[in-house]
Amino acid sequence: MERAAVTARTSPESARDIPEATVARLPVYLRALVTLSEQGTATCSSEELAVAAGVNSAKLRKDLSYLGSYGTRGVGYDVDYLRYQIAREIGVTQDWPVVIVGIGNLGQALANYSGFRSRGFRVVALLDADPARHDAVVAGIDVRPFADLERIAREHSVAIGVIATPAVAAQDVADRMVACGITSILNFAPTVLNVPAEVDVRKVDLSIELQILAYHEQRKTNGAQNGAQDGAREGAQTA
Repeated sequence: MERAAVTARTSPESARDIPEATVARLPVYLRALVTLSEQGTATCSSEELAVAAGVNSAKLRKDLSYLGSYGTRGVGYDVDYLRYQIAREIGVTQDWPVVIVGIGNLGQALANYSGFRSRGFRVVALLDADPARHDAVVAGIDVRPFADLERIAREHSVAIGVIATPAVAAQDVADRMVACGITSILNFAPTVLNVPAEVDVRKVDLSIELQILAYHEQRKTNGAQNGAQDGAREGAQTA
């Protein structure tokens, strides 16, 4: 069966051999596998998994080859086992303590996001520099002063920090995170952070994503207008 045919990489150092683009797609495959599992699917082909993940099957097979995990021809992938293998590879089979700094509207929305817990992340603290927010409770967690960051990071061994502050405050927050040992940062502030080379930063800028969509919408509109003009010219020439 599939499980016997699947091999898993055992060396933690081998993760360095995986291209960054593949790493970025692994959570997408994991989400697709979770959905298939919840639907009661026990095995799936590379084509079925690729469709569920929104990629082509050749790319998916190439990505999974970096894990040392292969399906069986004519059988496919064991959904639950491959789900576990990918989850282990990207590190979400363990519980990662997370701190969120900046508890405005966005920070509160992130704190209330139920997907953190189900995907291996536990929000251990919500921090804000505004004293007016310190009496608030969001998602069952007390909002605490930003000055508590160092103590919280030490007590919970926090490795991942989320910045949801205004841009003007983000660099100071990042500096404080780095100083207290946080080595991975998810940045929602609309600014570029300067951090040491050993610190990983992932930037999420919703305005940029909207602008990209606007670009594509504009191209579609211009294309439709140009097509209509070409049609009108052809009609005039044949009249």
